[in-house]
Amino acid sequence: MISDSTLDVPAVAHFLTKANQTARLQKQTTTIQAIDSSLNNQITIDATQTYQEIDGYGFAITGGTAGHITGMDASAQESLLNELFGQGEEQIGLSFIRISIAASDLNANVFSYNDLLPGETDENNDQFSIAKDEEILIPLLKRIIAINPNIKIMASPWSSPTWMKDNQNSIGGSLLAKYYESYALYLSKYVEAMSSHDITISHLTIQNEPLHAGNNPSMYMSADDQKFFVRDHLGPLFEEKNIATKIVVYDHNADKPNYPISIMNDAQAKSYIDGSAFHLYAGDISALSTVRNAHPEKSIYFTEQWYGAPGNFSEDLKWHIREVVIGSQRNWSRAVIEWNLSSNTQLTPHTNGGCTQCLGAITIDDSQVTRNAGYYVVGHVSKFVPTGSIRIASTEISDLPNIAFITPSDQLVLLVLNNTESGVSFNVSEGKVNFSTFMDAGAVSTFVWTKQ
Repeated sequence: MISDSTLDVPAVAHFLTKANQTARLQKQTTTIQAIDSSLNNQITIDATQTYQEIDGYGFAITGGTAGHITGMDASAQESLLNELFGQGEEQIGLSFIRISIAASDLNANVFSYNDLLPGETDENNDQFSIAKDEEILIPLLKRIIAINPNIKIMASPWSSPTWMKDNQNSIGGSLLAKYYESYALYLSKYVEAMSSHDITISHLTIQNEPLHAGNNPSMYMSADDQKFFVRDHLGPLFEEKNIATKIVVYDHNADKPNYPISIMNDAQAKSYIDGSAFHLYAGDISALSTVRNAHPEKSIYFTEQWYGAPGNFSEDLKWHIREVVIGSQRNWSRAVIEWNLSSNTQLTPHTNGGCTQCLGAITIDDSQVTRNAGYYVVGHVSKFVPTGSIRIASTEISDLPNIAFITPSDQLVLLVLNNTESGVSFNVSEGKVNFSTFMDAGAVSTFVWTKQ
């Protein structure tokens, strides 16, 4: 039955993606009804109970991504970049991207910014150069910044130059302690070089997946090694050079929360650290709260999760919305950055030993774009939740995982997943705003209204 409430059905905008793809981030016109008092499921939002501020949403722009986009014809490039990074009605407003410091495994070849012949060293980094990034990546980043001047950029190294490592190889090995000072200089020179191109690196993680030494490139780094490197070398050097880039530790799976906790337990190291970053190829997303509870004044970031080719739209949509987007942010993450923004139909390029099945949020074939599940997963928040929004309280329901925000312009945003195998009706209540709606099995909805 419909309640006798005299309140009018509010002006709630509803954007829907269905598991069967018959709606994809599509604005609905007839789905919001007056509140139904007969329903058991109710999501109550309390905008007075606040949590973390949101830095943004986005993807990694790999060397492959830069090549895919710049290989499109000029008009297609312009249209795609505006769709991804613009703030308009037909755009999804990506606000946080991650790039690799030198090569990741989704570059065609391994390189660093100071590659030398066997037996050579360059401790002062006199031969340091980001010339390879100046070819394609940096011009692309400048175009993105022109569309969104406030975009945040996180940079992560996959490896130091091989001459700094104990195995002299791009795969695995560890940074030699005698080169800690040199590697700190290398990273500082990188931030300064990007700044010379008017590209601000807002965040820097010490090492991508420091406990995964089998990728190409990759580098093993224990928690103790990372602590000493930050405490005694990188932190003091950034301070000396007045580099404002935020230092972020760990950048690996949720199964080892003690890694970042142990680093930040050192008060001196902690003084240089902004927070810690996580992936979810292992562990439980609740580990982010474990780290936050141990060091509540430090930030939490979610920085990578892949989609495996060929992809399964309905399952990818459900899992990533539930675990990554809702899960990480209910566990204090300030950002959601997923893995590669784009792939091509051949899933290239990648290094010898790099990821061969990484499916992008979009697939680019010449100048044709296919939007995969990742595009809609991130788009359901990036389009509506700008940087500076605040997560607020909302009822936890296992069948209807959800998360709510208030934006700087006093918009209320509610993201909901129907995590069941059948359609579900439910009520939403926030102050004077009360409504009822229905979602098909596996569907994702974003609701937006102005706070009354």
